[in-house]
Amino acid sequence: MPEGDTVWQAARRLHEALAGEVLIRSDFRVPKYATVDLTGRRVLSTVPRGKHLLTRFEGGLTLHTHLRMEGAWKVYGAGERWRGGPGHQIRVILGTDHRTAVGYRLQVLELLRTTEEERVVGHLGPDLLGPDWDPERALANLRTDPARPLGEALLDQRNLAGIGNIYKSELCFLLGATPWLPVGALPADRAEKLPGLAHRLLEANRDRPVRQTTGLRHQDLFVYGRAPRPCLRCRTPVRVADQGDGSQDRPTYWCPTCQTGPAPAPDAPQRWRERHRRTPT
Repeated sequence: MPEGDTVWQAARRLHEALAGEVLIRSDFRVPKYATVDLTGRRVLSTVPRGKHLLTRFEGGLTLHTHLRMEGAWKVYGAGERWRGGPGHQIRVILGTDHRTAVGYRLQVLELLRTTEEERVVGHLGPDLLGPDWDPERALANLRTDPARPLGEALLDQRNLAGIGNIYKSELCFLLGATPWLPVGALPADRAEKLPGLAHRLLEANRDRPVRQTTGLRHQDLFVYGRAPRPCLRCRTPVRVADQGDGSQDRPTYWCPTCQTGPAPAPDAPQRWRERHRRTPT
């Protein structure tokens, strides 16, 4: 699932390509909206909300999309070859005189009245890259369930919106806590730093083509994707295991020396690697 900075970049691409332009092509390739035609409507804006994208059109309509694990929005110029995947994976096409935006593999695609946007994003906590960012409220949300593992609490978009698996692992490393440490067990000084740290990481990366959390040349991330290579700080092999109820793949990386707190059984990382041995890290 994409991180908040990735969604922010997608929103910017869509906004720059479509905002202020009139649609000359509108093609919804999902049964529910197969007869919908937005041709002739002007695109007003595309804005991110956490991991959600809201594309607004004149006449009070909003297209709500979510990339989930495999979705993508691609923008092409006139005559440019589309390279986002085979045609059967296209879910929606929005075209103007100059640009065409193509939505591939979008698992969430919903057309609604703009006045009803809160129905689909109103449950979200403060957006790390949004105008509503509120670090105090984000911390209060995280603390509502002190027994919950830190990694799971960070992924819960109702607490704060924009953190995915990568930032979860990197934040826990920077805080010196394993992702399985209960939120309430995180020392108060580190807990108070958490919202600001998360905000700075996403802000710093929203304009970067390659995400970077370390500040080190040729080493972009501290732990995510690095198992079983040595930790950049202490040289202990980085470990990886699933986190959560098993309904989704949640590869979680941590250093057993630099991070304190509970961790899965020693064989858990090996089980994960066997299932995902072909996944690049």
